[in-house]
Amino acid sequence: MDRSDSHLETVGRVVKSLTDAGFEPILVGGMALVILGSQRVTRDFDFVIAHPRERLESVVDVLYEHGLELVSRLNEVGEVTATIASRRVAVSRIRLDRPASVHFCNPNSRLRIDLLFDFPVPAATLAKHATRTKVRSHVVRVASEADLLQLKKIAHAKRTAPGDAQNIAFLEAREQSDQP
Repeated sequence: MDRSDSHLETVGRVVKSLTDAGFEPILVGGMALVILGSQRVTRDFDFVIAHPRERLESVVDVLYEHGLELVSRLNEVGEVTATIASRRVAVSRIRLDRPASVHFCNPNSRLRIDLLFDFPVPAATLAKHATRTKVRSHVVRVASEADLLQLKKIAHAKRTAPGDAQNIAFLEAREQSDQP
């Protein structure tokens, strides 16, 4: 099994475990665009979930059970340079920092999963229009194209990532091709 197949299997198991724990992860970002046919190259899987608040340990446990650890440091180009091996320390760090999103990475395989806590759009709002898509043997909920476009426009307004304009153009072209 090559690395991408292994990553897809792990992501599928993480999604199932989060869903079984009562969270409904919605795939957004670059991998959602890849599912739609974009040629974009991305390094991570981004999911929006409802903010776990009192159930934070459950979310962290799911990621750690699948070999991922909380990212504690990224370099200037966004590559993971350090993770936190202890689940308890990870939970404490998230509680202390109260971030809108957290990054998890498998230190060996380099698989990265980012969780966005009702950010920048609430998970419940995205869930209303999300579609269930089968990826290999797993079902993943993917944000609608309209919601992905809105998320990309929000991201583009707040940063200058080179791929954002391309992603917006890709989604707008799909939107135009769907209109009569």
